[in-house]
Amino acid sequence: MKKRIILGSGSPRRKELLEQIGVNFEVRVSEKEEQYKSVVPEEIVKELSLMKAENVAEEMVSDKENGGQLRNMAVIGADTIVALDDEILGKPRDEEDAAHMLTRLQGREHYVYTGVAVLDFDAHGKKNVISYSVGTKVYVNEMTEEEIRAYIATGEPADKAGAYGIQGGFAAYIGRIDGDYYNVVGLPVSRVYRTLREIV
Repeated sequence: MKKRIILGSGSPRRKELLEQIGVNFEVRVSEKEEQYKSVVPEEIVKELSLMKAENVAEEMVSDKENGGQLRNMAVIGADTIVALDDEILGKPRDEEDAAHMLTRLQGREHYVYTGVAVLDFDAHGKKNVISYSVGTKVYVNEMTEEEIRAYIATGEPADKAGAYGIQGGFAAYIGRIDGDYYNVVGLPVSRVYRTLREIV
């Protein structure tokens, strides 16, 4: 790929997924606070992913190395949320919050949405914005309180939306999914690859 690819996310899972498909990229993370106005989950992740990409791009413009303009570059922003009956479940505040979330998720289905925003800068610095969200339906098997507590004790839920990671120990409780598995991990890599292939 001829363009410089920037991943505007500090997520180790997104980094691993891009590395897995052979993309050469750099990681830049913006510390700016992100706030959304949308109320629909699919729109919220699109709004947040675009904000992340825009924040990283703005900070890179201010870097002297870029000469005040971004050229031949693609900046990727991404954000993932878990939605249960259209209510967003973020990262748990503590173990009790994680237990509450997992109790609500067990024995039923929910959606995971990942928004992706790609800021495509051409050789003249002109920007094109590509933005979309991908949804995956996840079915969680019934869990006993002991199983929930044992999973929380692993520490895995602490930094994950919805208090679980599908790629970790929680795999034991996933009944099935409808849609892109990698989207649940944090990035719909096939769609992202197709996007990058078209622009670079």
